[in-house]
Amino acid sequence: MNGMHEHRSKHDSSHGHHDHHAHMVADFRKRFWISLAVTVPVVVLSPMIQSLLGLKESLAFTGDSYVQFVLASFVYFYGGWPFLSGMRTELGKRMPGMMTLITIAISVAYFYSAAVVFGLAGEVFFWELATLIDIMLLGHWIEMKSVMGASAALEKLVKLMPSEAHLVQDDGATHDVPVSDLHHGDRVLVKPGEKIPTDGLIVEGRSTINEAMLTGESKPAEKGPDDEVIGGAINGDSAFTMEVRRTGDETFLSQVIEMVRKAQESKSKTQDLANRAALWLTVIAISVGTLTLLTWLLIGKPFDFSLERAVTVMIIACPHALGLAVPLVVAVSTSISASNGLLIRDRTAFERGRNLDAIVFDKTGTLTEGRFGITDVISLGNRSEDELLRLAASLESQSEHPIAAGVVRSARERGVEFPAPIEFKAIPGRGAEAVVDGTRLMIVSPGYLRENELNVRDTRVTTVAGQGKTVVYVVINGIVEGAIALADIIRPESREALQRLKAMGIQVMMLTGDAEAVAKWVSDELGLDDYFAEVLPDQKAVKIKEVQSRGLVVAMTGDGVNDAPALTQADIGIAVGAGTDIAIESADIVLVRSDPRDVTAVIELSQATYRKMVQNLWWATGYNAFAIPAAAGVLYPLGIVLSPAMGAVFMSLSTVIVAINARLLRIDRTPKPSSVAQTERD
Repeated sequence: MNGMHEHRSKHDSSHGHHDHHAHMVADFRKRFWISLAVTVPVVVLSPMIQSLLGLKESLAFTGDSYVQFVLASFVYFYGGWPFLSGMRTELGKRMPGMMTLITIAISVAYFYSAAVVFGLAGEVFFWELATLIDIMLLGHWIEMKSVMGASAALEKLVKLMPSEAHLVQDDGATHDVPVSDLHHGDRVLVKPGEKIPTDGLIVEGRSTINEAMLTGESKPAEKGPDDEVIGGAINGDSAFTMEVRRTGDETFLSQVIEMVRKAQESKSKTQDLANRAALWLTVIAISVGTLTLLTWLLIGKPFDFSLERAVTVMIIACPHALGLAVPLVVAVSTSISASNGLLIRDRTAFERGRNLDAIVFDKTGTLTEGRFGITDVISLGNRSEDELLRLAASLESQSEHPIAAGVVRSARERGVEFPAPIEFKAIPGRGAEAVVDGTRLMIVSPGYLRENELNVRDTRVTTVAGQGKTVVYVVINGIVEGAIALADIIRPESREALQRLKAMGIQVMMLTGDAEAVAKWVSDELGLDDYFAEVLPDQKAVKIKEVQSRGLVVAMTGDGVNDAPALTQADIGIAVGAGTDIAIESADIVLVRSDPRDVTAVIELSQATYRKMVQNLWWATGYNAFAIPAAAGVLYPLGIVLSPAMGAVFMSLSTVIVAINARLLRIDRTPKPSSVAQTERD
């Protein structure tokens, strides 16, 4: 039960984080509207605004400056509180940043204006101060909403898990219990349209299961007895009973949530660069702001004019856009990957994906399906290939041998219909025989032919045998009429995946324990750049090191079991086809589906993510390179002067642009990964 309590506490903490974020958004919204309402009379009472509108005589009254001071004080302390408290936090961490800059700027403007009200010669900045705080609050409100939108995938995942389950009792009756009370071996009834409460195995019934939010697979999967189901997936139109196999932190969904959370919280090298740049920008802003004040005073400008230039510099230079440039992209890319069955465990490794030179694939179960299937049907007589396949499938339908299963499966996949055989009999170690359509039929091995002196001389048969394929022969009424070649079937998706990788300039290679002939056949079929055959599991890591010694950045892609040492040795370890077993410590990235196109999707997403980070960093730094001199007054000879409020508008606009650009990552990927594209269409 301890694991269950931890599981619940993690979910609770995730909910708590979301609630805290939502509270902050609501707080900024509330402070903005209240401060805006109070700002209206502050602006109306401003001598500058009254003179501008020609209403000074009609709106001025005795003590109006004190009323303006009281209202501006409310805006400063109430509307400016998030910035005042933020500066205290930053200074406590010895990391002065955006909040420090904003606080210095509004505090200088406020206390100078207050001093003018109480006797100091000069001009008040109250209306600029109030509008500046309003704009800063609005900018933060919009930005916080963007952050929440970017992190939405994690919250959706948390909400997937239902709170109750229909526990089946010994007498067959059911009663509802909290999901947290379920134990291994419990039986649970899942009704049509309900969410599956936890991971388990169907023991009774059959239904279609929608696992799109968990795996990215948009097409519902039909499942029946002995099939695994994932907690959080949605049941289709039939009820079924399942046996609980995983609870709490063991479940697929819990592990996905934890992976996503860690990935979003992890700092990348690009983030470190942005943080250092933001710290330097803060130092530069304070220095340039002070220098601006002194320069304008030395030139002979009034103190209020000089101070306004300094305040504008510090406001416009706030490194907010720079601070958000990377985290927002990280949040968006993590949500994209998580909702499409691409689970990132190590963000640094994920970022290295953009620099990949080579990907080494494990063959069985990755590039191939890991099961026998027919690759060639060769007619050695007058019968057509379809007829030979029909007869072979009929006979083999009574056998449980893996070769027989491969023949039957391939025939069905090709739409070949076949009758049931009669008088079926196995030939130990050599094949089987039966009567099909009144014909005596045998499916036998090459050894049987040799023993019975049945010679086959055909270059086509020699060729497929030379490729390492398993060859069986169709013997009809004692005459060898055909040959059927079988091999581990190459996934149809493999060709598309490898073509896309090669188009990106990435070399594609293969590791396999199979014989040289088999490896060469697969390599030729897929157009691989290199392959390694007859490699034992403990030698795979050595082969990866050999490829790295060529000066290449290498990714290893395998099933995460006997490939663990190689996955660890590679610059990026990618576990493919993990299904519900995603606790693979050796992999940097875990792909839920056994679809090699998802490997391509991860690399493309890595490249697109990096492009977005660079775009945001260029915008955030480039904007300041132009904005700071403008705020300092270099355009003054041209009659262009930026007020603090205008500085706040530009600063907020810069932040919003960075946030929007990060969100555009969802559509800024060309070509689109097939699995991701399909999910977005759905």
